[in-house]
Amino acid sequence: MKKLIIWPALAFSLVFCTFQKEQDQPFFNGKDFSGWTIRGEQVKNDYRIENGEIVGISKPQSQNTFLCSNKNYDDFILELEVKVDTGMNSGIQFRSESRPDYKNGRVHGYQAEIDPSARAWSGGLYDEARRGWLADLKNNPAGQRAFKKFDWNKYRIEAVGKTVKISVNGVQTTDYTDTLETRGFIALQVHGTNVQRPMEVRWRNLRLQELARK
Repeated sequence: MKKLIIWPALAFSLVFCTFQKEQDQPFFNGKDFSGWTIRGEQVKNDYRIENGEIVGISKPQSQNTFLCSNKNYDDFILELEVKVDTGMNSGIQFRSESRPDYKNGRVHGYQAEIDPSARAWSGGLYDEARRGWLADLKNNPAGQRAFKKFDWNKYRIEAVGKTVKISVNGVQTTDYTDTLETRGFIALQVHGTNVQRPMEVRWRNLRLQELARK
């Protein structure tokens, strides 16, 4: 009779622990850049923290700059909100790398596009500094309409094995299966620009759920 009481309790405990491990967690502490590194070329853009938000600020004559997680990730679900100046391009890097033997450490890898321009490819999949566009939004009019200018936009990036799915404000913009299966850091991009006026991109409510490989 004791076993009938103990084993269900143990089973519940194991299920509870597994559930806890798979829950999403805050991906940014809202206070400082502990666990993050700024990477880029010669002229880097700036990052600051304001009201718990990450703010990326463009500089004239700058190159692409990335606020990169120090930890690498395999399979995960990342959710965050972004608001960007309408004259600015940006992106969310994931499964990305920076190696001395590749273009002198240039950041490269997958990027979920942030594109407030008339092209409206926000949520497309770009391979930064490597293969270029993998999945644009030319044939996805619903996806092109998902991004809201002058407002916050919720991104969801799901990377499992060789498959990448991206949605913007609940609308799926990318469902892509690649030939590569990589791991790497997550990063927030401030795109290089020649525009003289300062421009900003903001991120908030970053949450990450790591997924166990099956």
